[in-house]
Parts: sequence; structure tokens; C-alpha cells
Amino acid sequence: MPIAVPAKVEISVASDNTVTVKGPKGTLSQKVDPDIKVSLEEGNVVVERPTDQKRHRALHGLYRALLNNMVTGVSQGFVKEMEIVGVGYRVENQGNLVTFMLGYSHPVIFAIPQEVKVTTGMEKGQPPFIKLECHDKELLGQVCAKIRGFRKPEPYKGKGIMFKGEIIRRKAGKTAGGKK
Repeated sequence: MPIAVPAKVEISVASDNTVTVKGPKGTLSQKVDPDIKVSLEEGNVVVERPTDQKRHRALHGLYRALLNNMVTGVSQGFVKEMEIVGVGYRVENQGNLVTFMLGYSHPVIFAIPQEVKVTTGMEKGQPPFIKLECHDKELLGQVCAKIRGFRKPEPYKGKGIMFKGEIIRRKAGKTAGGKK
């Protein structure tokens, strides 16, 4: 399936099979396995495999998805929103330095990479939120995983750092009463 290239995006394929994508949001590059052929045809990027071996099929899908994410990232960007649920849990940022108050004896301070734009805040009646924007989907996912690791959502009270709209599977707590 070819990848459609938007108007403001430039793609180049080097001789060592490195694909570089430039767009209004930034520049990304990816080294592609030598077995996989990447070509530009009529404003589309086409990824082809030499055979139908299991390895070639897997690499074909992988690199097609990675290149598609690169094109989407430099043209539109990616956004992830997270919410911090818990009594007294707060988040605030100054530039790319984010401070979390998560019920520990000290605040957790986290420096977010320069490529990622961060926004924090609170809305009336809603838990505190953190919004992350970036052109690199892989980097954005790593930053989100690191932030989530500070206080993972727990199944008994539903507290922790979670993605917006995420449903935490709740468990029943201890029951009152003794043995019969």
C-alpha cells in the first residue's frame, strides 16, 4: 500500500537505504533494512519486499508503518494527553521541566526532551492533565511511558497517571466479615 506524501513534505532515499523526511514540523530519518526497497513514485512512497519469506513480510510491514508515521509526524504531528487521578496529585511545568506531586515525600522532577512540547493544567471538575505534542511518534511514546512509570494506575482505587479516556479495570477490595 503506497504512502501518500502531502504537499509540504520532502522525502529522499540515500544510497545506504536511509530515508529522510522533511516537513513543516521537523525532520526525521530512518535506516531501512537492505533487503527492503523504498522508492518514490508519483508523489507516493512505495515499500517493496524481494520475497514472501516470513522475515521479509515482517520487515515490509514494519518499515511501511514507520515511514507512514514519519510522514504523518512531520506534516501533522502527534498528540498524547494524560490525566493524573488521585487526591492531592498535581502537575506543573516551567518550559520543558515538569514537576509532579504524586503522594511521595518529594516532588518528581522530569526534564522532557526539546523536541516534545508540553502543556499542563487543571480544569474545573476534571483531574490535572498533561498534553504532549511531538513530530516523532517513537520519542513521544517513550516519554509517555516514562511519565506513566512514576505512578502507574492501580486497580483498587483507580489512582495514578493514565492516558485520557483510558479505562482501568477495577478490582474488588477486601470484604468485611470473618470465616464461617
